[in-house]
Amino acid sequence: MTKDLRVGIIGCGNISTAYLQLASMFKGYDIVAVADINMDNARARAAEFDVRAQTVDDLLAAADVDLVINLTIPAAHVDVSRAILKAGKHVYSEKPFVLSLAEAQELGDIAKAEGVRIGSAPDTFMGGSHQLARNLIDAGAIGKVTSGTAVVMSSGMEDWHPNPDFFFQKGGGPILDLGPYYICNLVQLLGPVQKVTSFTGMASDTRTIQNGPRNGETVPVETPTTIHSVLSFESGAIITLLASWDVWASNHPIMELYGSEGTMDVPDPNFFGGILTVTERSGDPVEKSWDHPFSVPNFEETQANYRGAALADMALAIAEGRPHRCNDEFATHVVEVMTAILEAGETGTVMTMTTTCSKPDVLGPDAARALLA
Repeated sequence: MTKDLRVGIIGCGNISTAYLQLASMFKGYDIVAVADINMDNARARAAEFDVRAQTVDDLLAAADVDLVINLTIPAAHVDVSRAILKAGKHVYSEKPFVLSLAEAQELGDIAKAEGVRIGSAPDTFMGGSHQLARNLIDAGAIGKVTSGTAVVMSSGMEDWHPNPDFFFQKGGGPILDLGPYYICNLVQLLGPVQKVTSFTGMASDTRTIQNGPRNGETVPVETPTTIHSVLSFESGAIITLLASWDVWASNHPIMELYGSEGTMDVPDPNFFGGILTVTERSGDPVEKSWDHPFSVPNFEETQANYRGAALADMALAIAEGRPHRCNDEFATHVVEVMTAILEAGETGTVMTMTTTCSKPDVLGPDAARALLA
């Protein structure tokens, strides 16, 4: 019997609810405390989920906290994660892990010096549909993957989010906000990226909030909101990634992979589940499925939501002395890919990656069940 890691949360915004609600589903960790720079937020979340509320400093000093989940805004990720690591605690960060390769490498050095681990969201690629895609690709179901497309498009967040400012600031935008889901999934399916290039732009230099108490207020746009990029993988695959918050409607498939023997239609990597189809040469699309627990709808009747799976995998990996899937090597490589896409858009160059990573181990049905309480 492994000892559960005792977990604290820094950042009590909306996303903290998901972690707290779903924690009881998993083995390996228990959430014992929450903290926020606004103690009213911390107290409210603590009362809702029967954990204790602390100041950030007190949580970092707490002897009964082994790992801290960093749920602060992206611009604060590096500072908060640095403090967690220097307190001698493991850290698991929401996406994006950090906002530059230098920040990622700094945190990696601190973690090694302190003898602790780094993990980072997203863990949606551990979902049943995406792990099925990985299993089929590894088995040669569509032959060698040579190319593909990945598309994330919408009109933006200002029509539903009451405070959308940070989405349009440096460190936001569709690549750093939503890109982690798509790039993590591509890397776990195809392996590391070798080169990227892109073109970037924006439809407007301001956005108008269309809901809530700030309805009608404009916010500045400081980062590209349309990005067309090409990713060349070490495997030889070439993937076109389109990411935009300037699109009102689109019929593009979310993710398609083209192989020497067929085509795979992969569901939205923003979610754990979804329908996966394979079309073999001269054939018709065939829906594929398997008995994977992270495909089972458990949220609003139709959606599979297993946020926290990577935390369970990390906790058990620490106890078992094995690598965890959402590790810092993987997260650092994804950060370099995302920031290189943005830099290529600014400079008009082809960027060669300086990092690489191993593909995370496949999380098959039995391995996924082993993470569940």
